[in-house]
Amino acid sequence: MDMRQITPAYAVSPQIGVEDIPALKEAGIALVICNRPDAEVPPSHQSDAIGAAVTGAGIRYEVLPLTHQTMTHDNVAKQAELAAGAGGPVLAYCASGTRSSVVWALGQAGEMPTDDILNAVARAGYDLGGLRPTLDALAQKG
Repeated sequence: MDMRQITPAYAVSPQIGVEDIPALKEAGIALVICNRPDAEVPPSHQSDAIGAAVTGAGIRYEVLPLTHQTMTHDNVAKQAELAAGAGGPVLAYCASGTRSSVVWALGQAGEMPTDDILNAVARAGYDLGGLRPTLDALAQKG
């Protein structure tokens, strides 16, 4: 598993599998958020299968599938709300970790300076520099 820390409380990764659950437990993950639509993966990696394994290990599991079309203000707010109420570290996953990074970044606009947001995701290996105008515009809206 390629878990990448964005903040001490929020990490992202590419698609996880059942075999990754013990490492999540060991890492103290309190909540796993699936940002990957089931249509992108075989049944063995769809949200029901992964969710059953995650909850079976005593970790909370939420599903918020995201695509370019569903990266809406409401879904950004829902992801931020889930992470804020996790009660511990969060792992959000998708195909590569990019969508889970983007939704985090959008949720931080206005809460953190844009440079800090972009630097946090860059340290995790995600170049979201193209989001700068959007992050700046969201921050101005407050």
